[in-house]
Amino acid sequence: MTDHLTIVDHPLVQHKLTLMREAATSTAVFRQLLREISQLLAYEITRNLPMTTRPIETPMQAMDAPVLDGKKLALISILRAGNGLLDGVLELIPSARVGFVGLYRDEETLKPVQYYFKVPESLEDRLVIAVDPMLATGNSSAAAIDLLKKAGATNIRFLCLLAAPEGVARMKEAHPDVPIVTAALDERLNEKGYIVPGLGDAGDRMFGTK
Repeated sequence: MTDHLTIVDHPLVQHKLTLMREAATSTAVFRQLLREISQLLAYEITRNLPMTTRPIETPMQAMDAPVLDGKKLALISILRAGNGLLDGVLELIPSARVGFVGLYRDEETLKPVQYYFKVPESLEDRLVIAVDPMLATGNSSAAAIDLLKKAGATNIRFLCLLAAPEGVARMKEAHPDVPIVTAALDERLNEKGYIVPGLGDAGDRMFGTK
């Protein structure tokens, strides 16, 4: 994970993302697609996890077999929409430790306001993957990473479904050491800070709220 931005162009990722973008896609289907696509994105963001070996017995013979090394990684959901990505990644990595950062965007200033923070211990010894479907202005994401660094995290990756150029630039400026993995880099933000063409508000579409 050296490049600051990785766009996962796998055909299944792109196909599922198109279905999620469609306005006619129901809440239930949107949620299921998000779970599926998050597992495919998690496959990419965990590509370079540290490995070691341990002795095992197969039905045929003994061998030294590869296993993950180090402390269990930490998955941090940036509430509330991050939970949709979190669920899928947890299915792939069920032993991961889980934390939550609660931020909401002030509709007037577009600045993030913190309301909740609860993360696993020993973040400095873990790979930390922060998840949030939309990297729009980048303000909330950058603020969440600030909080994780203050809590000790040094090895952080950011997983999102969609990114806007403005958000990528903001994150690179604030946290050049945090690689971003996403399914698509969209055109721009509109005047309300939403990604265009985007898919609307991920939280609303996931939870059926308006």
